[in-house]
Amino acid sequence: MTIRVLLVDDQPLLRSGFRALLDGEDDIEVVAEAADGARGLALAREHLPDVALVDIQMPVMDGIEATRRIAADPSLAGVRVVILTNYGLDEHVLHALRAGAAGFLVKDIEPEDFLHAVRVAARGDALLAPSITRRLIERYVAEPPLPDARTALAGLTNRERQAVALVARGMSNDEIADRMVISALTAKTHVNRAMAKLHARDRAQLVVLAYESGLVSPRGL
Repeated sequence: MTIRVLLVDDQPLLRSGFRALLDGEDDIEVVAEAADGARGLALAREHLPDVALVDIQMPVMDGIEATRRIAADPSLAGVRVVILTNYGLDEHVLHALRAGAAGFLVKDIEPEDFLHAVRVAARGDALLAPSITRRLIERYVAEPPLPDARTALAGLTNRERQAVALVARGMSNDEIADRMVISALTAKTHVNRAMAKLHARDRAQLVVLAYESGLVSPRGL
């Protein structure tokens, strides 16, 4: 199956570089490009890509607002937004993850890692490697849990809470299954049910909720 990609970045040179790299793969196709978030949103609705690679800082509509609108549109439920950034993990990226982004990539990423990330996003996994997870933890170390986030987790079963905590540690479904001594299918079911109860678009939002609620503590890792 061909992965359909939308590029949204206000720098033409970067877009052309990303496009050349993606179009060189047999299983990836760039279906459209946009230079601002508003145009990107319109093209997402028109083309229904599997993955939207979205810059944060753009004219007309920034990447965070574009991400929020994509995530809120039921007709775009199959679109995975991956944020492109020059700066790594910062406040803008955290806002984008809360808005519904499936993950983020730094623009100076190695080509092979970039292509792998697009494929990971297309199959519905969050782009939150262990190194990124650690930086997220560092970001929340000094902050108390948010009451709203803690309340949201109250509706989960003990097994679902355990699965969410393991997702927040950067584990895959197979790794969660090994840790919980259950099948991979059961692990996936626990994660999916938690996402449905918490109205989380994907695993990235589960990670943010786990930190914000205090379910995962840095001392416990």
